[in-house]
Amino acid sequence: MQQREEKHLEASIESLISRVAQLKNSLHSFIFKLENEYDRLTWPSVLDNFALLSGQLNTINKLLRNEKTPSFRNQVIIPLLLSPDRDEELAKLTEQRVPVFSHEIVPDHLRTKPDPEVEEQEKQFSAEAARIGPEVAQKQIQTLNKLCSNLLEKLNNPREDRETESAALRQNKPSFNPADTTALVAAVGFGKGLSKCRPPGPVAPGQPGQGPMMTGGPTLQQVTIAGSSNQQAAIGGPVPPQQAGQPGKMPSNIKTNIKSASMQHPYR
Repeated sequence: MQQREEKHLEASIESLISRVAQLKNSLHSFIFKLENEYDRLTWPSVLDNFALLSGQLNTINKLLRNEKTPSFRNQVIIPLLLSPDRDEELAKLTEQRVPVFSHEIVPDHLRTKPDPEVEEQEKQFSAEAARIGPEVAQKQIQTLNKLCSNLLEKLNNPREDRETESAALRQNKPSFNPADTTALVAAVGFGKGLSKCRPPGPVAPGQPGQGPMMTGGPTLQQVTIAGSSNQQAAIGGPVPPQQAGQPGKMPSNIKTNIKSASMQHPYR
């Protein structure tokens, strides 16, 4: 009976060591990726590694909670040999983390209670918790529960809802600058902010119908008349002089300046 229990205990320990070794290898692989492949690491790959670690931890917990697994709490470990000399077999089993099994190391590795510093901090936290009144503690608990509920609600929402909210936020975001639009309309409609420039050419003072921006070049009326004259000259017919009172013609009191076709238009 005792031998059967010992064999069952050894088999459970070997299975637990195997599961822990797999978890350790997964951790080493993930840490290596974070340190050396961080520039090529994608978020889905990180989530896959976390899912693998979580699954291995759940497997270890199921193994420990299994009814067939003996209770390790009832097992007592007693050091049979303590030596300050280096133990190669122990160093190999612990991957060089514990090279010796001496009086200095045993209390730390075979401890069943937390470290003295941890125990002191735990006592301080217990004392602070005892000083808080029931009403204040209840308010803090309600606040924490509310934060947790909101977080769980956001995590449980479908992905489509989150994408819909993101799309709505992007649509509501303005895609133009009102100040730039106002300045552009003022420049196009009223010439606000535009520099005053004069086209090249001789200035003919006293010409009627010329404003400050049109000085030195023909007006719209002059350009039209010049264009019609040039067309008649190209056809070969004579150009009749401008007569007053003739229907369909411009009034005689408006002087025109007919330019030759060889002269380049200043606005072209």
